Amino acid sequence: MSIPETYQRIVLAARPRGAVTAENFRLETLPVPQLADGQVLIRNHYLSLDPYMRGRMSAAKSYATSQQLDDTMIGGTVGQVIASRNEFYKVGEYVNGMLGWSEMGVSDGVLLRKLDTTRIPLSAFLSVVGMPGMAAWYGFNHIMEAASGETVVISAASGAVGSVVGQLARLRGCRVVGIAGGAEKCAYVVEELGFDACVDYKAGNLEADLAAATPDGVDAIFENVGGACLDASLARTNAFARIALCGLIAGYNGADMPIKNSRLLLINRLTVRGFIITEHMEYWQQGLQELAVLVANRQIKFRESVADGLAAAPEAFMGLLQGRNFGKQLVKLI
Repeated sequence: MSIPETYQRIVLAARPRGAVTAENFRLETLPVPQLADGQVLIRNHYLSLDPYMRGRMSAAKSYATSQQLDDTMIGGTVGQVIASRNEFYKVGEYVNGMLGWSEMGVSDGVLLRKLDTTRIPLSAFLSVVGMPGMAAWYGFNHIMEAASGETVVISAASGAVGSVVGQLARLRGCRVVGIAGGAEKCAYVVEELGFDACVDYKAGNLEADLAAATPDGVDAIFENVGGACLDASLARTNAFARIALCGLIAGYNGADMPIKNSRLLLINRLTVRGFIITEHMEYWQQGLQELAVLVANRQIKFRESVADGLAAAPEAFMGLLQGRNFGKQLVKLI
């Protein structure tokens, strides 16, 4: 397998002040490194873009260390081994890792996962059979704990995480209500993914439309957005409802996210639990196996937005934060 002499990567050039801009990134060309014993060289085929990256770009204290300036932007990747000095990884094998916004990466193999692409497309290991799918699986099974017949609400319902939560809930026999931005996304959520209803928050009638879609109230919430979406969902909660707090994308650029219905946390004795899926690695083997079977058997559908080429990553990432993506946002690198 031929190995190029150089490769490109994108680094964090400056921390954002408010909204992310193209000036926060820099594209660099570097020589391909020589491998030491135990290392492998991977040609990345796809890069995952995810909302959590916005938090890492900030220097503010958070659950994880901030992205360092002038370092390769963090990100999940899938690709192929093109050179190996590690006996466990052979040239030609496909792997999943965290090699960042880069055409190539070197790894000691410790955090790599071998991939079987015979029944599952390579890109799916960055979405439904990867970190987003695991966030959905864990939040649904271990926090929401929704039973058949209960009503669940999912914000960012057409996205990589929300779409999986909704399909897992549908398979369990729940009434599934999504919140998404735009008529096209709502139609997809209902007609393709099988949700019972979807509320378009851009239509301007979020509270009234959500009330109409949840006549029996809400028993569990999977929250990806925060702000107005969470507030409207809180207003519909039944006693002892459970809330899996996965993301707060409405506030990722520093906007306030006031909650008017906080009194319902007490009145309805709600359980609210935030979680970071990488802190629950003990569940990954089980969750990924279950998700892989569901995808292979076409019981779970997924959709992708794909930007072409590493240079397109910054614009695609900014679009993701503004909700312009449809499904999982990827960058195709080869």
